[in-house]
Parts: sequence; structure tokens; C-alpha cells
Amino acid sequence: MRIRPAIPLLVALGVAAVSRAGGTRELDREDYISRLHGMWLAENIANHTGLTTEGTYKDPPFLTDAAWGTNAGSNGDLIDFVFYDPWPADDDTDIEYIYLYLMERHGVDLSAEQISAGWIEHINRFIWVSNERARELIDRGVLPPMTGSLAANRFAPRIDAQLTTEMFGAIAPGMTGHALQLADLPIRTTSSSYAAHAAQFYAVLYSAAATVDHSLPLPDQVLSLVMTARAAIPDTSKTADICDYVLADFLDNPDPDDWERTRDRIYQRYQLLAADPWHGFPSPTTLGFRYRAWTESSVNFASGLLALLYGQGDLPRTIQIGTLSGWDADNPTATMGGLLGLMLGTDAVRD
Repeated sequence: MRIRPAIPLLVALGVAAVSRAGGTRELDREDYISRLHGMWLAENIANHTGLTTEGTYKDPPFLTDAAWGTNAGSNGDLIDFVFYDPWPADDDTDIEYIYLYLMERHGVDLSAEQISAGWIEHINRFIWVSNERARELIDRGVLPPMTGSLAANRFAPRIDAQLTTEMFGAIAPGMTGHALQLADLPIRTTSSSYAAHAAQFYAVLYSAAATVDHSLPLPDQVLSLVMTARAAIPDTSKTADICDYVLADFLDNPDPDDWERTRDRIYQRYQLLAADPWHGFPSPTTLGFRYRAWTESSVNFASGLLALLYGQGDLPRTIQIGTLSGWDADNPTATMGGLLGLMLGTDAVRD
């Protein structure tokens, strides 16, 4: 797996100028290339580090900071930073590489037919949950966005779109509306409703990272990005509730290192009190939420925000928190690692 060829394509697709109210703002090409390198590198580090605990801690007792550096990972794996050369493929990045290839071939506005043909040609192994179901539907002649509709794909509320479409934001630096437009059909290939909103949130995060005010301290830059992305999500969405809840608990926490407090409250609100009666658990609470599985959008969107907020712009710390937080730990960790790599640039990631 080589990530270098994707960089010139990203630059060619959307880096020349950034739309702003009252005019345009030019980005330095070499600087943004560095940031794109940083994005892919940090995303891979975070992804493969998160894999050390993926799917292992989805109920209490959850991990805490004390587990870092121990063999408490999946199958006794060491929980520590993971590095490869070259990097192997994983579902947090490989479908994004395919979308880049398809845009290079067809242009940035991919049609349902182009996405379907691209999936048939390239996406056939090592896919799960909503991605797998969408691929089955494509073989039956169903096109996006129906492949991501709940009527056809019972896994549409899962995490899949959140980990396969963030880079559309990087293609449209500072142009959040354009990022949402580019990402729309790829997102709805595998998701709908609040899961689609979570993927849209991430696309806006990545787009807004290009023009965040770097004169601010990193924790304030992170907060600014979260608020920008939150403004793009409907207030009635479960994703909006998750963002508001996690952000409020973070801001209310007197101990900025006690991320475990917020993680445990995420478990209470979006899992324990939202159990799925179809699997023999109590009925959902009056909140109206339903927890389906450890691969679903909601808990993993929440754990990603948790890592981003408590990491406060520190890449290693963000990766640690994401890896230890539980559920589908590699996916939100990869997303937030990639975001910070995009903010910081490749030199900062390598340091």
C-alpha cells in the first residue's frame, strides 16, 4: 500500500483556492501537500494502533489509561503505537483510495453508475456490515443511494460511511458546502439518517481544517472545528445529540485528563439505556435511542469526538484515547488521527 500517488490528485482536485465570504483565500500548495501527507500518515498510524483493541471492549469493564503499554489488546496484543513500512490496507483507508482513483478517471462528481462499477471492479474482499450489504445489493443491480437506504440495507445505521468518506473534506479545503456535495453520494452508498450525518460531520471537519485559525492554541482549534461541523448537522439528528452531549460533558469536566468519565457516560446514554429489544434487552428509554451493535454509528461517533476533544490537538494522546475508548476502536481513532495530521502536517506527525 503506497499513499504517495494520492497526494498530487488531491492537490489537483481542489487546492487552488478556498471560498470565503467576501472573496477567496489561496492556500500554499507545498504546505497543503505536507498536510495531506500528514493526513494519510497519521490516519494509518492511528488506524493500525486502534486495531490492537478493535471490537474487544464493547461492554464494561472498559480500558483506562493504565492499560496503555500492556498486553490487554485483542488476543493479548500489546497496546502501543503501531508502525509499518509499507502500510498494509485496511477498510479505514482502502475505499477512500478507490474513490480517489475513480475521481481521477471520471472527475470529481461521481455518478451512481460510476460508483457501482468501481465497487464491482475493486471492492470485493475484506468488507463488512453495511459495506458488505451494499456490495451485495450492487450485484443485484441496486444503485446508490438505495444501497444505503434502511429499506434495503439493515446495516445503514452502522459506522461504514464514517470511515470511508472523510477525505472528501480534504479535497475541498475550506469549502465545506462543496465537501458535502462531493461526499453526498459516496456517503449514501452505505448509510442514511444519523449515520449519514456523522459522515457529513467528518467531511466538514476535514474541509474546515484547511482554514482553521492556526494562531489559536490547538485545543481551541479543535473546539472551533467541532462547532463548525456541528452547525452542518440537523438539530433533530441523533448525531447532533451525541455531539452536544459529548461536548457538554467534556466542557463540564473539571479534570481534562479524565476522558474515562465521558466514555462511561457515553456507554450509559447510547448503549445501556438504549438496548435493542429485538435482541432480548429492555425496551429503549424515552430518549428514543436504540443500540444495535458495537459497529454502529452512534457509539463510535461519540468515542471519536471523545478522543478529539480530550486529546486537545495532541496527536499521540488522541490516538491513545481513541484506542482505549472501546467499541470499533480503530475506525474513530483513524478518523481523528487523519484530521490532526491534516492540521499539523507531515513533519509534525513524524516528530
